[in-house]
Amino acid sequence: MAQSTSSSTTRSSGDFARNAADDLTERAANLAEKTGEQIERIAEQSRQATEQVQVVAENFKTAVDKSIKDQPLTTLAIAAGVGFVIGALWKS
Repeated sequence: MAQSTSSSTTRSSGDFARNAADDLTERAANLAEKTGEQIERIAEQSRQATEQVQVVAENFKTAVDKSIKDQPLTTLAIAAGVGFVIGALWKS
């Protein structure tokens, strides 16, 4: 009778370990799937942000080109002022 109790205890311990391992595997798979979805969302947001930055950069370039053509001395003075400010900030 002692062997029967020991055998069933061993079997239930094995079942418990198997169930725990299955549960852990399922949780890990769910976590990996959620992480993958989040990475895809972040990648899409990064692509959109990159496109928006490119649009802004193109608009800025167009504005600077127009400013250089229309008011070259003013543009030069502004560029010198910005350079002075950046140099002062860099030094401190």
